Amino acid sequence: MSNISIKLYESKEELSKGFEVLKQLRTHLNEESFFNLYGEMKKEGFQLYGLEENGVTVAVAGISILTNFYNGRHVFVYDLVTDENKRSNGYGKKLLDFISDYGKRNGCKLVTLQSGVQRINAHRFYEHKMDYKKLSYSFSKTIE
Repeated sequence: MSNISIKLYESKEELSKGFEVLKQLRTHLNEESFFNLYGEMKKEGFQLYGLEENGVTVAVAGISILTNFYNGRHVFVYDLVTDENKRSNGYGKKLLDFISDYGKRNGCKLVTLQSGVQRINAHRFYEHKMDYKKLSYSFSKTIE
């Protein structure tokens, strides 16, 4: 029987466990750059949640509560990653359900996220299994 829990990662040990899963998506990060960026992001309200099964981190989600003119107060999901050896076990759904409940408790009306155009399987998950709607494109330009 498995024991599943979701908790806020704050200690260096917890964050390191989270990084081991997160780096499967954010391959450009090493542990030092992760902790440097995390320190800045935390000042802006970023939180990293880990989903653990029997004490082992199998999925993580990085979120912030934001407010803007087009979404109002909402939860923004920066990262949602399930360990590549543990996918298709419902962990992503459990985390997104948790995030939705978290948002509701904190006065949010939406959960929003962005996903790279190449991540077709993730898009299928968001749209077909989680009932998220594709509302816009996201653009960026490198500042030189």
